Amino acid sequence: MLAFTNAKEKTSPTIIGAGCKLTGDMKTDHTVQIHGHVVGNVTAETVVIGRGGKVVGRVTATTLFLHGTLDGPATVNTANIFSNAQMTGTLSYFTLNITGNTGLECKLAKRKDKKNE
Repeated sequence: MLAFTNAKEKTSPTIIGAGCKLTGDMKTDHTVQIHGHVVGNVTAETVVIGRGGKVVGRVTATTLFLHGTLDGPATVNTANIFSNAQMTGTLSYFTLNITGNTGLECKLAKRKDKKNE
């Protein structure tokens, strides 16, 4: 059987599972879901840091969904911060959405430069 794929077909996200620790930088054009622990910089189209997830390093993304912990700066177009999220560092954003009680101990900086692609 011959299978054809559409170039615009969605790809599977990269997942760092709970209990997994990754040391080093990550870079992808797609989505990264972090439920474990990453020590290093993360660059992706979309970064999701789950409730048990933690990143120690810089995050650069078009969209950030923060449910867990980010210990470092983030430069994003849209930041979505959810209940019980924790962050230290500087959050540079164009659009910021905060839901519920968060543990933000970071500097908020509305971006004036061009958007991440």
